[in-house]
Amino acid sequence: MLREINFDGIVGPSHNYAGLSPGNLAATRSAGAVSRPRAAALQGIAKMRANLRLGLLQGVLLPHPRPDRRWLDKLSVGYEQAPPHLRAQALSASAMWAANAATVSPAPDTADGRCHLTVANLLTMPHRSHEWPETLAQLRLAFAHPAFAVHPPVPAPFGDEGAANHLRLAAAYDAPGVELFVYGERGGPFPARQHRDASEAVARAHRLDPARTLFVRQSQAAIAAGAFHNDVVAVANGSVLFAHEQAFEQRDEVHADLRRLMPEAAVVEVPADRVSLADAVSSYLFNAQLVTVPDGTMTLIVPGETRDHQRVWAWLTGMLAGDGPIRRVEVVDVRESMANGGGPACLRLRVVADPATIDPRFLVDEARLDRIADVVATHWPEAIEADAIGDPDLLARIEGAHAALLHGLDLVELTDK
Repeated sequence: MLREINFDGIVGPSHNYAGLSPGNLAATRSAGAVSRPRAAALQGIAKMRANLRLGLLQGVLLPHPRPDRRWLDKLSVGYEQAPPHLRAQALSASAMWAANAATVSPAPDTADGRCHLTVANLLTMPHRSHEWPETLAQLRLAFAHPAFAVHPPVPAPFGDEGAANHLRLAAAYDAPGVELFVYGERGGPFPARQHRDASEAVARAHRLDPARTLFVRQSQAAIAAGAFHNDVVAVANGSVLFAHEQAFEQRDEVHADLRRLMPEAAVVEVPADRVSLADAVSSYLFNAQLVTVPDGTMTLIVPGETRDHQRVWAWLTGMLAGDGPIRRVEVVDVRESMANGGGPACLRLRVVADPATIDPRFLVDEARLDRIADVVATHWPEAIEADAIGDPDLLARIEGAHAALLHGLDLVELTDK
Protein backbone atom coordinates (compact mmCIF):
# COMPACT_ATOMS: atom_id res chain seq x y z
CA MET A 1 0.00 0.00 0.00
CA LEU A 2 1.40 3.37 -1.00
CA ARG A 3 1.68 5.93 1.79
CA GLU A 4 3.35 9.29 2.09
CA ILE A 5 6.37 9.21 4.40
CA ASN A 6 8.14 12.37 5.53
CA PHE A 7 11.88 11.81 5.93
CA ASP A 8 13.20 14.55 8.21
CA GLY A 9 16.85 15.51 8.33
CA ILE A 10 18.27 15.16 11.84
CA VAL A 11 19.98 18.44 12.70
CA GLY A 12 23.70 17.72 12.89
CA PRO A 13 26.07 18.49 15.76
CA SER A 14 27.91 21.12 13.68
CA HIS A 15 24.80 23.32 13.22
CA ASN A 16 26.12 26.87 13.17
CA TYR A 17 25.36 30.33 11.79
CA ALA A 18 28.05 31.14 9.24
CA GLY A 19 25.73 33.00 6.84
CA LEU A 20 26.87 31.01 3.82
CA SER A 21 23.77 31.29 1.63
CA PRO A 22 23.22 34.56 -0.31
CA GLY A 23 19.52 35.05 -0.98
CA ASN A 24 18.52 33.20 2.19
CA LEU A 25 17.71 36.28 4.22
CA ALA A 26 17.29 34.52 7.55
CA ALA A 27 20.64 32.78 7.22
CA THR A 28 22.53 35.95 6.36
CA ARG A 29 20.80 37.88 9.17
CA SER A 30 21.93 35.26 11.69
CA ALA A 31 25.55 35.21 10.53
CA GLY A 32 27.85 35.30 13.52
CA ALA A 33 25.21 34.42 16.10
CA VAL A 34 25.65 31.66 18.66
CA SER A 35 23.98 28.46 17.48
CA ARG A 36 22.50 25.73 19.69
CA PRO A 37 22.91 22.37 17.93
CA ARG A 38 21.40 20.34 20.77
CA ALA A 39 18.28 22.48 20.97
CA ALA A 40 17.98 22.51 17.17
CA ALA A 41 18.10 18.72 16.94
CA LEU A 42 15.63 18.29 19.80
CA GLN A 43 13.24 20.75 18.14
CA GLY A 44 13.40 18.65 14.97
CA ILE A 45 12.71 15.48 16.95
CA ALA A 46 9.74 17.16 18.63
CA LYS A 47 8.37 18.04 15.20
CA MET A 48 8.65 14.41 14.15
CA ARG A 49 6.85 13.31 17.32
CA ALA A 50 4.05 15.75 16.53
CA ASN A 51 3.75 14.23 13.05
CA LEU A 52 3.52 10.74 14.53
CA ARG A 53 0.74 11.91 16.85
CA LEU A 54 -1.14 13.21 13.80
CA GLY A 55 -1.01 9.67 12.39
CA LEU A 56 1.63 10.41 9.75
CA LEU A 57 4.46 8.08 8.81
CA GLN A 58 7.90 9.39 9.66
CA GLY A 59 11.44 8.62 8.55
CA VAL A 60 14.85 10.19 9.06
CA LEU A 61 17.93 11.09 7.09
CA LEU A 62 21.17 11.36 9.02
CA PRO A 63 23.53 14.31 9.37
CA HIS A 64 26.68 14.10 7.28
CA PRO A 65 30.21 13.67 8.65
CA ARG A 66 31.55 17.10 9.52
CA PRO A 67 33.92 18.66 8.89
CA ASP A 68 34.01 17.17 5.40
CA ARG A 69 37.70 16.35 5.33
CA ARG A 70 37.42 14.46 2.03
CA TRP A 71 36.12 17.58 0.32
CA LEU A 72 38.98 19.60 1.73
CA ASP A 73 41.43 16.92 0.56
CA LYS A 74 40.19 17.59 -2.98
CA LEU A 75 41.07 21.24 -2.39
CA SER A 76 44.55 20.17 -1.21
CA VAL A 77 44.18 21.56 2.28
CA GLY A 78 43.58 20.16 5.74
CA TYR A 79 40.91 21.61 8.01
CA GLU A 80 43.47 23.09 10.36
CA GLN A 81 45.25 24.90 7.52
CA ALA A 82 42.17 25.93 5.56
CA PRO A 83 41.14 29.59 5.36
CA PRO A 84 38.08 30.52 7.45
CA HIS A 85 35.59 30.46 4.56
CA LEU A 86 36.58 26.91 3.60
CA ARG A 87 36.42 25.80 7.23
CA ALA A 88 32.89 27.14 7.49
CA GLN A 89 31.85 25.48 4.23
CA ALA A 90 33.33 22.15 5.32
CA LEU A 91 31.56 22.32 8.69
CA SER A 92 28.09 23.22 7.39
CA ALA A 93 25.18 21.18 8.75
CA SER A 94 22.86 22.21 5.91
CA ALA A 95 22.11 18.61 4.92
CA MET A 96 19.54 18.84 7.73
CA TRP A 97 17.22 20.40 5.13
CA ALA A 98 16.14 17.15 3.53
CA ALA A 99 13.87 18.89 1.01
CA ASN A 100 17.10 19.53 -0.90
CA ALA A 101 18.28 15.93 -0.74
CA ALA A 102 16.56 14.74 -3.91
CA THR A 103 13.59 15.02 -6.24
CA VAL A 104 11.08 12.19 -5.87
CA SER A 105 8.57 10.86 -8.41
CA PRO A 106 6.24 8.17 -7.02
CA ALA A 107 5.58 4.94 -8.90
CA PRO A 108 2.14 5.94 -10.26
CA ASP A 109 3.79 8.74 -12.27
CA THR A 110 6.63 6.77 -13.87
CA ALA A 111 6.72 4.61 -16.99
CA ASP A 112 8.39 1.66 -15.24
CA GLY A 113 6.19 1.72 -12.12
CA ARG A 114 9.07 2.41 -9.75
CA CYS A 115 9.59 5.32 -7.38
CA HIS A 116 12.47 7.39 -8.75
CA LEU A 117 14.77 9.60 -6.68
CA THR A 118 17.45 11.87 -8.15
CA VAL A 119 19.99 13.27 -5.71
CA ALA A 120 20.34 17.05 -5.94
CA ASN A 121 23.75 18.43 -6.90
CA LEU A 122 23.28 21.72 -4.97
CA LEU A 123 26.21 23.16 -6.88
CA THR A 124 25.21 26.83 -6.65
CA MET A 125 26.40 27.12 -3.04
CA PRO A 126 29.89 25.78 -2.19
CA HIS A 127 28.89 24.69 1.30
CA ARG A 128 26.14 22.48 -0.14
CA SER A 129 27.87 21.29 -3.29
CA HIS A 130 29.70 18.52 -1.44
CA GLU A 131 26.59 17.00 0.20
CA TRP A 132 25.48 14.74 -2.63
CA PRO A 133 27.89 11.76 -2.19
CA GLU A 134 26.75 11.16 1.39
CA THR A 135 23.11 11.75 0.46
CA LEU A 136 23.42 9.27 -2.41
CA ALA A 137 24.90 6.67 -0.05
CA GLN A 138 22.02 7.08 2.39
CA LEU A 139 19.31 6.95 -0.26
CA ARG A 140 20.80 3.88 -1.90
CA LEU A 141 20.76 2.16 1.47
CA ALA A 142 17.29 3.29 2.53
CA PHE A 143 15.73 2.61 -0.88
CA ALA A 144 17.65 -0.45 -2.01
CA HIS A 145 14.46 -2.40 -2.81
CA PRO A 146 13.70 -2.94 -6.51
CA ALA A 147 10.62 -0.76 -6.06
CA PHE A 148 12.99 2.24 -6.25
CA ALA A 149 15.44 3.71 -8.71
CA VAL A 150 17.99 6.04 -7.11
CA HIS A 151 19.86 8.24 -9.58
CA PRO A 152 23.12 10.19 -9.15
CA PRO A 153 22.95 13.96 -9.52
CA VAL A 154 22.56 15.93 -12.72
CA PRO A 155 26.06 17.02 -13.80
CA ALA A 156 27.43 20.55 -13.66
CA PRO A 157 26.81 23.26 -14.65
CA PHE A 158 23.07 22.63 -14.32
CA GLY A 159 22.04 23.49 -10.78
CA ASP A 160 19.48 21.24 -9.08
CA GLU A 161 18.16 21.90 -5.57
CA GLY A 162 15.82 18.93 -5.25
CA ALA A 163 12.27 18.67 -3.96
CA ALA A 164 12.28 22.26 -2.70
CA ASN A 165 11.56 23.22 -6.32
CA HIS A 166 9.17 20.39 -7.15
CA LEU A 167 5.41 20.02 -6.63
CA ARG A 168 3.13 17.03 -7.15
CA LEU A 169 -0.64 17.02 -7.24
CA ALA A 170 -2.70 13.83 -7.38
CA ALA A 171 -6.20 12.76 -6.45
CA ALA A 172 -4.70 10.06 -4.22
CA TYR A 173 -1.20 8.89 -3.38
CA ASP A 174 -1.64 5.78 -5.54
CA ALA A 175 -3.12 7.73 -8.48
CA PRO A 176 -1.13 9.22 -11.37
CA GLY A 177 -0.19 12.79 -10.59
CA VAL A 178 0.82 16.02 -12.24
CA GLU A 179 4.39 17.06 -11.46
CA LEU A 180 5.53 20.68 -11.55
CA PHE A 181 9.22 21.51 -11.78
CA VAL A 182 9.87 25.11 -10.78
CA TYR A 183 13.01 26.76 -12.11
CA GLY A 184 14.51 30.22 -11.83
CA GLU A 185 16.23 32.54 -14.28
CA ARG A 186 16.87 35.87 -12.60
CA GLY A 187 16.27 37.14 -9.11
CA GLY A 188 17.67 40.61 -8.70
CA PRO A 189 20.86 40.44 -6.64
CA PHE A 190 20.42 36.76 -5.73
CA PRO A 191 21.26 33.61 -7.71
CA ALA A 192 18.48 31.53 -9.24
CA ARG A 193 19.45 28.08 -8.03
CA GLN A 194 17.23 25.73 -10.05
CA HIS A 195 18.05 25.43 -13.76
CA ARG A 196 15.41 24.37 -16.24
CA ASP A 197 17.88 22.02 -17.94
CA ALA A 198 18.37 20.23 -14.62
CA SER A 199 14.63 19.90 -14.07
CA GLU A 200 14.14 18.49 -17.56
CA ALA A 201 16.96 16.00 -17.02
CA VAL A 202 15.37 14.79 -13.78
CA ALA A 203 11.98 14.39 -15.48
CA ARG A 204 13.56 12.30 -18.24
CA ALA A 205 15.45 10.13 -15.75
CA HIS A 206 12.22 9.53 -13.85
CA ARG A 207 10.46 8.48 -17.07
CA LEU A 208 7.58 10.87 -16.49
CA ASP A 209 4.75 11.35 -18.95
CA PRO A 210 5.54 14.65 -20.74
CA ALA A 211 1.82 15.31 -21.04
CA ARG A 212 1.51 15.41 -17.23
CA THR A 213 4.74 17.28 -16.49
CA LEU A 214 4.96 21.06 -16.24
CA PHE A 215 8.06 23.25 -16.17
CA VAL A 216 7.17 26.45 -14.38
CA ARG A 217 9.26 29.57 -13.95
CA GLN A 218 9.54 31.02 -10.46
CA SER A 219 8.89 34.74 -10.41
CA GLN A 220 11.84 37.09 -10.38
CA ALA A 221 10.10 39.09 -7.69
CA ALA A 222 9.90 36.07 -5.40
CA ILE A 223 13.59 35.25 -5.76
CA ALA A 224 14.53 38.88 -5.19
CA ALA A 225 12.36 38.93 -2.04
CA GLY A 226 14.28 35.98 -0.58
CA ALA A 227 12.35 32.98 -1.92
CA PHE A 228 15.57 31.16 -2.73
CA HIS A 229 13.57 27.96 -3.22
CA ASN A 230 10.03 27.63 -4.54
CA ASP A 231 8.91 26.01 -1.29
CA VAL A 232 9.19 29.43 0.36
CA VAL A 233 6.21 30.61 -1.74
CA ALA A 234 4.28 27.44 -2.69
CA VAL A 235 3.45 23.95 -1.44
CA ALA A 236 1.13 21.22 -2.74
CA ASN A 237 -0.63 18.17 -1.36
CA GLY A 238 -3.26 15.91 -2.84
CA SER A 239 -5.24 17.97 -5.32
CA VAL A 240 -4.42 21.30 -3.63
CA LEU A 241 -1.86 23.92 -4.62
CA PHE A 242 -1.27 26.47 -1.84
CA ALA A 243 0.70 29.39 -3.25
CA HIS A 244 1.41 33.09 -3.04
CA GLU A 245 -0.08 35.21 -5.81
CA GLN A 246 3.44 36.13 -6.96
CA ALA A 247 5.00 32.68 -6.74
CA PHE A 248 5.15 32.04 -10.50
CA GLU A 249 6.18 34.26 -13.39
CA GLN A 250 3.27 33.13 -15.61
CA ARG A 251 0.70 32.65 -12.87
CA ASP A 252 -2.40 32.46 -15.10
CA GLU A 253 -0.80 29.91 -17.42
CA VAL A 254 0.25 27.73 -14.50
CA HIS A 255 -3.26 27.70 -13.08
CA ALA A 256 -4.83 27.02 -16.49
CA ASP A 257 -2.42 24.17 -17.29
CA LEU A 258 -2.98 22.61 -13.90
CA ARG A 259 -6.75 22.69 -14.19
CA ARG A 260 -6.56 21.34 -17.76
CA LEU A 261 -4.52 18.35 -16.62
CA MET A 262 -6.36 17.91 -13.33
CA PRO A 263 -9.87 19.40 -13.35
CA GLU A 264 -10.38 18.57 -9.68
CA ALA A 265 -7.33 20.61 -8.64
CA ALA A 266 -7.94 23.43 -6.18
CA VAL A 267 -5.71 26.48 -6.01
CA VAL A 268 -5.61 28.23 -2.65
CA GLU A 269 -3.90 31.50 -3.45
CA VAL A 270 -2.79 34.09 -0.94
CA PRO A 271 -3.26 37.60 -2.39
CA ALA A 272 -0.28 39.93 -2.36
CA ASP A 273 -2.36 42.78 -0.97
CA ARG A 274 -3.06 40.70 2.15
CA VAL A 275 0.29 38.96 2.54
CA SER A 276 3.26 40.52 0.77
CA LEU A 277 6.22 38.53 -0.49
CA ALA A 278 8.21 40.01 2.37
CA ASP A 279 5.58 38.76 4.82
CA ALA A 280 5.60 35.31 3.23
CA VAL A 281 9.39 35.05 3.40
CA SER A 282 9.71 36.31 6.97
CA SER A 283 6.88 34.14 8.31
CA TYR A 284 7.56 31.03 6.19
CA LEU A 285 3.83 30.58 5.71
CA PHE A 286 4.41 28.43 2.64
CA ASN A 287 7.46 26.59 3.93
CA ALA A 288 4.98 24.44 5.79
CA GLN A 289 4.11 20.78 5.61
CA LEU A 290 0.78 20.45 3.85
CA VAL A 291 -0.41 16.94 4.69
CA THR A 292 -3.49 14.77 4.81
CA VAL A 293 -4.00 13.09 8.18
CA PRO A 294 -5.68 9.67 8.44
CA ASP A 295 -9.20 11.06 8.89
CA GLY A 296 -8.82 12.92 5.59
CA THR A 297 -8.33 16.39 7.05
CA MET A 298 -5.86 18.49 5.09
CA THR A 299 -3.55 20.08 7.63
CA LEU A 300 -0.93 22.82 7.38
CA ILE A 301 2.03 22.47 9.76
CA VAL A 302 3.59 25.92 10.19
CA PRO A 303 6.48 27.31 12.25
CA GLY A 304 5.84 29.48 15.28
CA GLU A 305 6.99 32.48 13.23
CA THR A 306 3.80 32.19 11.15
CA ARG A 307 1.63 32.57 14.24
CA ASP A 308 3.78 35.45 15.45
CA HIS A 309 3.24 37.44 12.25
CA GLN A 310 0.03 39.43 12.73
CA ARG A 311 -0.95 39.94 9.07
CA VAL A 312 -0.11 36.41 8.05
CA TRP A 313 -1.92 34.83 11.00
CA ALA A 314 -4.97 37.01 10.40
CA TRP A 315 -5.17 35.83 6.78
CA LEU A 316 -4.62 32.21 7.78
CA THR A 317 -7.31 32.18 10.45
CA GLY A 318 -9.68 33.86 8.03
CA MET A 319 -8.97 31.18 5.46
CA LEU A 320 -9.70 28.45 8.01
CA ALA A 321 -13.04 30.07 8.82
CA GLY A 322 -14.11 29.55 5.21
CA ASP A 323 -14.94 26.29 3.48
CA GLY A 324 -11.67 25.70 1.62
CA PRO A 325 -9.78 22.40 1.43
CA ILE A 326 -7.25 23.24 4.16
CA ARG A 327 -9.13 22.70 7.41
CA ARG A 328 -6.53 22.64 10.17
CA VAL A 329 -3.28 24.36 11.21
CA GLU A 330 -0.67 22.94 13.57
CA VAL A 331 2.20 25.07 14.93
CA VAL A 332 5.66 23.67 15.62
CA ASP A 333 8.79 25.20 17.13
CA VAL A 334 11.79 24.92 14.80
CA ARG A 335 13.33 28.28 15.69
CA GLU A 336 16.95 27.15 15.46
CA SER A 337 16.39 25.89 11.92
CA MET A 338 14.36 28.97 11.01
CA ALA A 339 17.20 31.24 12.12
CA ASN A 340 19.34 29.55 9.46
CA GLY A 341 16.62 29.82 6.80
CA GLY A 342 14.77 26.49 6.95
CA GLY A 343 11.22 25.83 8.12
CA PRO A 344 9.13 22.67 8.54
CA ALA A 345 9.05 21.94 4.79
CA CYS A 346 12.81 22.39 4.43
CA LEU A 347 13.42 19.73 7.05
CA ARG A 348 11.60 16.94 5.23
CA LEU A 349 11.72 14.91 2.01
CA ARG A 350 8.36 13.47 0.95
CA VAL A 351 8.39 9.92 -0.42
CA VAL A 352 5.26 8.08 -1.57
CA ALA A 353 5.96 4.36 -1.28
CA ASP A 354 5.03 1.11 0.44
CA PRO A 355 6.72 1.34 3.87
CA ALA A 356 7.52 -2.37 3.69
CA THR A 357 9.96 -1.67 0.84
CA ILE A 358 12.08 0.77 2.86
CA ASP A 359 15.03 -0.14 5.08
CA PRO A 360 13.36 -0.04 8.53
CA ARG A 361 16.38 1.61 10.11
CA PHE A 362 15.35 4.84 8.36
CA LEU A 363 11.78 4.71 9.70
CA VAL A 364 11.00 5.93 13.20
CA ASP A 365 8.45 5.52 15.93
CA GLU A 366 8.44 7.06 19.41
CA ALA A 367 10.93 4.51 20.73
CA ARG A 368 13.40 5.11 17.93
CA LEU A 369 13.06 8.86 18.39
CA ASP A 370 13.84 8.29 22.07
CA ARG A 371 17.11 6.65 21.03
CA ILE A 372 17.98 9.57 18.77
CA ALA A 373 17.09 12.11 21.47
CA ASP A 374 19.30 10.29 23.99
CA VAL A 375 22.27 10.47 21.62
CA VAL A 376 21.61 14.15 20.95
CA ALA A 377 21.28 15.01 24.64
CA THR A 378 24.53 13.20 25.43
CA HIS A 379 26.76 14.11 22.50
CA TRP A 380 25.54 17.24 20.67
CA PRO A 381 27.27 20.52 21.59
CA GLU A 382 25.03 22.82 23.55
CA ALA A 383 26.31 25.93 21.75
CA ILE A 384 28.76 26.92 19.03
CA GLU A 385 30.27 30.39 19.05
CA ALA A 386 31.01 31.98 15.70
CA ASP A 387 34.75 31.98 16.37
CA ALA A 388 34.87 28.35 17.52
CA ILE A 389 34.82 26.60 14.15
CA GLY A 390 38.57 25.90 14.36
CA ASP A 391 38.52 24.63 17.96
CA PRO A 392 40.03 21.09 17.97
CA ASP A 393 37.96 20.08 21.00
CA LEU A 394 34.76 21.15 19.25
CA LEU A 395 35.70 19.24 16.09
CA ALA A 396 36.42 16.11 18.11
CA ARG A 397 33.04 16.39 19.82
CA ILE A 398 31.22 16.87 16.51
CA GLU A 399 32.91 13.86 14.95
CA GLY A 400 32.29 11.76 18.04
CA ALA A 401 28.61 12.76 18.09
CA HIS A 402 28.14 11.67 14.49
CA ALA A 403 29.77 8.31 15.19
CA ALA A 404 27.55 7.83 18.26
CA LEU A 405 24.43 8.41 16.18
CA LEU A 406 25.48 5.90 13.51
CA HIS A 407 26.06 3.29 16.20
CA GLY A 408 22.85 4.17 18.01
CA LEU A 409 20.80 3.63 14.85
CA ASP A 410 22.72 0.53 13.69
CA LEU A 411 23.88 2.33 10.54
CA VAL A 412 27.63 1.99 10.97
CA GLU A 413 28.02 0.99 7.30
CA LEU A 414 27.58 4.68 6.49
CA THR A 415 30.86 5.45 8.27
CA ASP A 416 33.31 7.12 5.86
CA LYS A 417 30.94 6.84 2.89
